[in-house]
Amino acid sequence: QVQLVESGGGLVQPGGSLRLSCAASGSIFSINAMAWYRQAPGKERELVASIISGGSANYVDSVKGRFTISRDNAKNTVYLEMNSLKPEDTAVYYCNAKVRLTYASGTYSYFGRGTQVTVSS
Repeated sequence: QVQLVESGGGLVQPGGSLRLSCAASGSIFSINAMAWYRQAPGKERELVASIISGGSANYVDSVKGRFTISRDNAKNTVYLEMNSLKPEDTAVYYCNAKVRLTYASGTYSYFGRGTQVTVSS
């Protein structure tokens, strides 16, 4: 089994910054891509940013230039640095990992339980 645990959420004023972390643990052979999703009240979950093991990253247009995703492969950890936060960034943020459990296995997708980010004055 694989567990993803997020941390770093909270309440921040508009224009402020937060750094989210997510550590993966369990029966992991390797992790291909890691990503952050978010879901605001009444909205569908959306992909915010993703990063592959080699470091190449992609972002949704609304966060480009403000958010930075990074990962520490040795620690199976992914980070999301969020700057210039806006009220519309308010959501529950979920970590996602595409995991290979063994050398011969396929890739399985896992989500964490989420961490709340609230941007408000």
